[in-house]
Amino acid sequence: MNIKKIIGRDRDLFIDDIACHEREISDAIKGSRVLLYGGAGSIGREVAAHIFKRSPAALHVMDISENNLVELVRDLRSSIGYTDGETQFLPIDMGSIEAQAFLAEQGPYDYVLNLAAMKHVRSEKDAYSLMRMIKVNILDTLSTLEHAQRIKATKYFAVSTDKAKNPANLMGATKRIMEDVLFRSDATLVSTARFANVAFSDGSLLHGFRQRLARRQPLSAPRAIRRYFVTGPESGYLCLASLILGNHRQIFFPNLDASLELLTFSEIAVRFLETEGYEPVMMDSEDEARSRVEELAAAKRWPCYFFDSDTSGEKPFEEFFSKEDTIDWTRFKDIGVINTPALTGAEETRLAAFLDTVHNLREQGRWQKSDLINAIYAACPDLEHIDTGRFLDNRM
Repeated sequence: MNIKKIIGRDRDLFIDDIACHEREISDAIKGSRVLLYGGAGSIGREVAAHIFKRSPAALHVMDISENNLVELVRDLRSSIGYTDGETQFLPIDMGSIEAQAFLAEQGPYDYVLNLAAMKHVRSEKDAYSLMRMIKVNILDTLSTLEHAQRIKATKYFAVSTDKAKNPANLMGATKRIMEDVLFRSDATLVSTARFANVAFSDGSLLHGFRQRLARRQPLSAPRAIRRYFVTGPESGYLCLASLILGNHRQIFFPNLDASLELLTFSEIAVRFLETEGYEPVMMDSEDEARSRVEELAAAKRWPCYFFDSDTSGEKPFEEFFSKEDTIDWTRFKDIGVINTPALTGAEETRLAAFLDTVHNLREQGRWQKSDLINAIYAACPDLEHIDTGRFLDNRM
């Protein structure tokens, strides 16, 4: 499948920037010790491969997905093969007692990367999933950053999202608060990256298109929601660039030029079907779409149900920066760099109050969704939560 054709591009992003700095990147990684949390997800696998082939002395990867971790190992062995460095792949939660025990037996790491995240807006729908989102996106980031500071790591990197800028949903707000956690201290060099959607990444709507086709089910997507897309390998390059080339409190993001096209999910669905040899056929309802798959598929046609979005947290388009940000547009060809100032006293106070509130609620073992929403609003004043009372779990 030609992913670049589906997302409307004819060239790879970030390749030239990486090539221009390849010696610096390779020299930094070769012989280093690297710890990668969340390394078996779509972005994590790409980053792991980029690091592995540059011969680190040690690459330790943690991820709670045992199956994805096994696939990562198979992929590395089947493509790159082996290096002289030590590798360990551990199917454990980065916030678990098992992770703490493992790290207690290890020496210091030069680079610590956190690519673990809860990234779905749909996961903010209830009090329990939302609390886990806060734990993974914020509390676990804080604990892994504190570990990196204790061992005096050269660099800590965590992945953010375009949804962190002027967030319209609680997920984006948790990543915005995560950025404050990252940038509150000068104890360790820290950088991050805000992403466009990674095309066909695990769990994404585009990945769902593949699943629907394989399971002979209709495609469904919102009409007017527009997003930027990068490929899987490009996501790895952007993380790699920020990890090695990013200075303290810098946020890397794709430079929005003509090569990065803003597309609707429905446009992507149409292009995807056409590359698979099917003619998209528009349906008027979910029921009609479900009922006509076999009839249409026999004629190399496929039912699609496109709808006007009415679910919570959906922003018409995402953004990486605002006019108030200080941005370096000249350092790279395909990457913009936001230079983030240190937190103000008011921001420090808001963050500390948020962390205290969440810790108290977790210790009590009981909380309401409203408790978490109020805490998030207080910590992230830029949040403009679009709450319609409907969530994506109510959609096909």
